[in-house]
Formats: sequence, structure tokens, C-alpha cells
Amino acid sequence: QVQLVESGGGLVQPGGSLRLSCECSRSIFSFRLAIIGWYRQAPGKQRELVAAISGGDSTNYADSVRGRFTISRDNAKKTVYLQMNNLKPEDTAVYYCNLGARALGSTPGDYWGQGTQVTVSS
Repeated sequence: QVQLVESGGGLVQPGGSLRLSCECSRSIFSFRLAIIGWYRQAPGKQRELVAAISGGDSTNYADSVRGRFTISRDNAKKTVYLQMNNLKPEDTAVYYCNLGARALGSTPGDYWGQGTQVTVSS
């Protein structure tokens, strides 16, 4: 059973920064091949892709976060990070880590973390 554990959420003022982490329980060999994505869901809205990274370190981003957010991975630690800069109130949501998509931009994989709350407010 794959487990994904997110951390790093919290309350931040507009213009501030946060770094989210997603640690995976999968073995290192298969983790390095996996596509990992960050999704978010705001109240009353559908879950949406924020950013994703492939085993070859290719990335894609939602237009709303491109240039402000950066996704990266440390395969030795089985962890994917989401560095979020210049945060805006509209970034407020629960952020989820996902593993197992077949390709960048495809539907998400079967494995989800429990989510971490990000609130951007003054």
C-alpha cells in the first residue's frame, strides 16, 4: 500500500511563501519513475492540478501558478516539494499530493495524500 504524507501548509499573508512536502512510502526504485502531482481544492470548487513532475524531471504547471510555484523532487528522500512564492488569496485551498498518473497532463493516479490546508489572508 502506497502512503503519501503532505506537510508544510499553514496561514500566510498575501505575497508570502510556503513550501509543501509530500513524502512517499513507495520503494525508492519505483518512486523515481513515478509522476507526482500537486492538486488543490478550494471550497465549492473542483479539485484542480497545480503542478506535476515526471521521473525525468519534466514539469507542467497550471497557468494560474506558473512563475510563482516550483515543483521539485528528491528521489533519495522519496519526497516531492512545492515551493509557493508570491501567494495570493485565491491560492487558498487544501493541497493534495498524487502519485501514479500515466503521463504529465493526464488524469491523476490512484494514490492520494490526506491533504494540507493553505490559507492566504491578511
